[in-house]
Amino acid sequence: MGSCGMRKARWGGAAAVCAVCAALAGCSGGAPDAMGSQGWSAPGLDVVSKAEVRDGIAAVTALRPDGALETDTFDLARGKRLWARPATMLGRTPGQGVQPPAVSGRFVAAVEPRGRGGILVTRDARTGVLLWTRDVRTTFGPQACGPMLCLTERTAGNDARFVALDPSANGRELWRMGGVAEAEWADASRVVVLRMTRHPSLEAHDLRGGRTLWTYPVEEAVGNGVNLSGGWAFGSPTSSAGPAASGASGASGASGASGASGGTLVGYIGPYQGGHGQAPTPFGFFSVRLADGGLVWTRPRRLRVYPSASPAISLITRSVTTDGADGGFERLDPATGRTTATVPADRAPRSAWSLSLPSDMSRIGFLTPDRPGRAVALDNAAPVQARGLRTWSFCAARPSPLKITGLPGFYPIAPLCGYDLGSGRRITGPGAPPGWYTGSNDGWRVWRDESGTLHALHDAKGSAPGMYGP
Repeated sequence: MGSCGMRKARWGGAAAVCAVCAALAGCSGGAPDAMGSQGWSAPGLDVVSKAEVRDGIAAVTALRPDGALETDTFDLARGKRLWARPATMLGRTPGQGVQPPAVSGRFVAAVEPRGRGGILVTRDARTGVLLWTRDVRTTFGPQACGPMLCLTERTAGNDARFVALDPSANGRELWRMGGVAEAEWADASRVVVLRMTRHPSLEAHDLRGGRTLWTYPVEEAVGNGVNLSGGWAFGSPTSSAGPAASGASGASGASGASGASGGTLVGYIGPYQGGHGQAPTPFGFFSVRLADGGLVWTRPRRLRVYPSASPAISLITRSVTTDGADGGFERLDPATGRTTATVPADRAPRSAWSLSLPSDMSRIGFLTPDRPGRAVALDNAAPVQARGLRTWSFCAARPSPLKITGLPGFYPIAPLCGYDLGSGRRITGPGAPPGWYTGSNDGWRVWRDESGTLHALHDAKGSAPGMYGP
């Protein structure tokens, strides 16, 4: 599933800078019906969350002109806007970004305003008919856990708890556990959560009864002293119902097959630097088996670059030297953690730049707006011609915060824009962003552009995670 987390570490240019990923990377209106069987758009809507795409439904959180939030749902195949209802956020921090609704089977769940607060509301996905509600006080928002719903409620109090609910049984509580957690992967019978404690851990639970199946302490992979304020991301290369080569050896930890389930969960923990001169907290990548939580590989002190794919699909990372300086770039094999390609640090320009990548992620582009950029082949670190090379990067290095009434400091999900790396200029009408960014669900790719317009395109095969979904 993956998460922007409390904060995200964004590393680019010649220096490492910790920033909210949501700042780099959900309005009523007359959104039209389908624009074609293979694709559609919803102009007039300012989408600010990532899209939740499941079971033929696309659901988002949008920002209305009056500063209020709302949930909008669409028929994925036809592009028809099904219904919209007011939405709110209670207890969510700006670093987490704007929460999307949760789509689980025939149900859509979201936090709706009620009085001076809000309440969890579950509706029929296609009609918007109210089915049941739950008083959650404060929450990070609901998530789909296979056929169920999961969320942490009462996040602002000492009695915070993670609960699993059956949406088809009027929200009947299946089980709960104390503390704050986020679902990172799920199938029809299990859910893997990140428990956000002083010593964070991954835990697999039986989805219907809550029985703990296995536990893996995150610090065993990347080092003691992890601070989740640096952000995190998880993904699985295997198909799931939840959010999810050769080269020099560099992986440590247990190796071997991914277990009886045939699946792994690849994770990233970002660094957090509390103040000037302080050393960053432990960070890096690792992989565990979904079957038993056994460690497959770990690569500490590797930074996730942005923009990038889900860590389960493609890993382009940046190393950090022993003295804390930016090192070179490395491509890791998500299955083994081994380094499959390297680009030395001296290939990057000395002047300021932003990372950009082509659709096939075969090259690294160093983008300077309105100036000629530089490109390097990832396989052999050789310079390649930047002229005419189309790459993708964030549309804005310093986006403006959203004007959500009563909720300052939030940013929309970061859109990608196409650039001609040779000139550093935007490409007008570059087409759909790459699949490593959008992900896909049953062949559908759904994303928001720089204006907040929602787009959907049926041009892929199967399902795969992306940077922000599905």
